[in-house]
Amino acid sequence: MSEKELLEKIRDVLREEIKAIREEASVKESYREEEINLLDLFLVLLKQKRLIIAITLTTAIITAIVSFIIPPVYMAETTILPRQIGSSATMEILEQFRSFEAQKTLPNLYVGLIKSKKVLDRIIDRFNLVEVYKVKSRTDVREILSNNVQTKVDQKSGLITISVYDRDPKRAADMANAFVEELKNLTRGLALTEASQRGLFFEEQLKEAKLALIKAEEEMKAFQEKIGALKVEEETRAVIERIANLKAEIAAKEVELKVMRTYLTPNNPDLQKAEESLRAMKLELAKLEPLMYTEKTPEIARDYLRKLVDFRFNEAFYELLLKHYQAARLDEARDAVVIQVTDKAIPPEKKAKPKRALMITIATLTAFMFSIFIAFIMEYINNMRRDPEGRERLEKKFKINI
Repeated sequence: MSEKELLEKIRDVLREEIKAIREEASVKESYREEEINLLDLFLVLLKQKRLIIAITLTTAIITAIVSFIIPPVYMAETTILPRQIGSSATMEILEQFRSFEAQKTLPNLYVGLIKSKKVLDRIIDRFNLVEVYKVKSRTDVREILSNNVQTKVDQKSGLITISVYDRDPKRAADMANAFVEELKNLTRGLALTEASQRGLFFEEQLKEAKLALIKAEEEMKAFQEKIGALKVEEETRAVIERIANLKAEIAAKEVELKVMRTYLTPNNPDLQKAEESLRAMKLELAKLEPLMYTEKTPEIARDYLRKLVDFRFNEAFYELLLKHYQAARLDEARDAVVIQVTDKAIPPEKKAKPKRALMITIATLTAFMFSIFIAFIMEYINNMRRDPEGRERLEKKFKINI
């Protein structure tokens, strides 16, 4: 290696050493500045410690005094379980007239009813809440009561918890239990109204079906008296019975669809399933009707078979409508919906509000952070005062003499 190359290599090594030394010095300087900045911050806090302590303690004391002045509020809870009951035959019929989605959201429906205007007004009147809340407007009383009532639904079990807040623990418990009573009264009325409407609907249908049955029976008797009784083979009679029953089921399904379309959308799966069932029955009827008689069957026999089918159809249709009508009247005679109370509300022993410890803790921490912010602002202003240029900027900015 030549002397020139050796010198060049030595210079490179020296440059690297000098660069490393400078970087190390820069890092140390950065650490020193950070230490100085942290020390300055600590000194500012130490300097303004009286202000920080004064603001923090004053806020804590005032919050404690206020928390003791605020009247205590108690919370009473009751838990209910809404469920539907009924005999297996009744429920089988009623199932055709209730959507599956509505049954799944039954607890949420009750939550809405709890805060309905009708229920709230009944509670207001029962406990004279206009005087209790000292509010003249009934709308304002209703709003206050609604805010004092909280509901929670357990989606797994369907249990509904009703929580009522009031300054009187006994009144809080009584109001919680009263909400359950008024909810029962309201749902009972709604259930009976719905059952009455269905009962009236089927009653009208039943009257028409009865008149049609009487007419078909009279026509059948008149025809038999005119031509005498015709012998019908067992196979043909079975086909006739099946055709008559199918026609009755189709007519009943059409009535059912008419009712379902009043409260379901076209895309509802229950409605679509019923429409598909109707189409399947109509297809089966279309296959059976040609089997009733052949081309060789005399015209008089055809007339007899048609009248026999008509009579059997009206008979079966009347029986189906009668079954629906009796189910509606059965629901009207008793409660269709039962609200079971799992936990009755009792007067609470401990207050729910105010939570003094939490209030004081939050207020104290907030005041402490705010006092630190004020301390730094004051220190900044003091520094600006000592600096002529800074003082001039402050005076221009805020238009004050400092």
